[in-house]
Amino acid sequence: MGSVLATATHPDRALNPIVAGVDEAGRGCLAGPVVAACVVLPSGGELPSFVCDSKKLSAAQRERACQWIYRHAPVVAVGLATVDEIEALNILQASLLAMRRAIESSPMTPHRVLIDGPHVPEGLPCPAEAVVNGDERFPLIGAASIVAKVFRDHLMVQLHRLYPQYGFAQHKGYATLHHQRAIVQHGLCPQHRPRFCQNLLRLPLEEGDG
Repeated sequence: MGSVLATATHPDRALNPIVAGVDEAGRGCLAGPVVAACVVLPSGGELPSFVCDSKKLSAAQRERACQWIYRHAPVVAVGLATVDEIEALNILQASLLAMRRAIESSPMTPHRVLIDGPHVPEGLPCPAEAVVNGDERFPLIGAASIVAKVFRDHLMVQLHRLYPQYGFAQHKGYATLHHQRAIVQHGLCPQHRPRFCQNLLRLPLEEGDG
């Protein structure tokens, strides 16, 4: 999988100045890449209520919202950091790397970006501001959280076809009991994060769980 996975642009809908929202998905998972999105929302008119923090939406609502964003947003760009990069850098630095890649892959360089969380990646091509709980406070960061989450979920469904024994299509790589038991039974696949899993594998699963 490449570091930059998708971009979309509608220049006729661009904002001036261009302000983008950035967020990531998959930071707390046991498997799969961490994915970040950079989104510029259209100006003028009221945004749909479903353009909000992805955590407040069901999977079906996120899919609908993501489709709307891709149709209407002037810029949508997605980047990732691989499992190997997560292992080499640690999850925080890998998340920042995915964010930087998403910003750099934007077909229009934003004049400013608002990034969810307390950290800003180094080496960005534009000014940036870290916003704690930004996905709840700013629709453009919420939109980025939706795109990153949906894009990553689709990747995990693809990985499920390669490694069906782990159930990636259901839990998307998070540490559910089913996922833990699958790791204990089958060991790790190349898309697992060894550091994340090493302590988990030492924990016995209680009888009757799940």
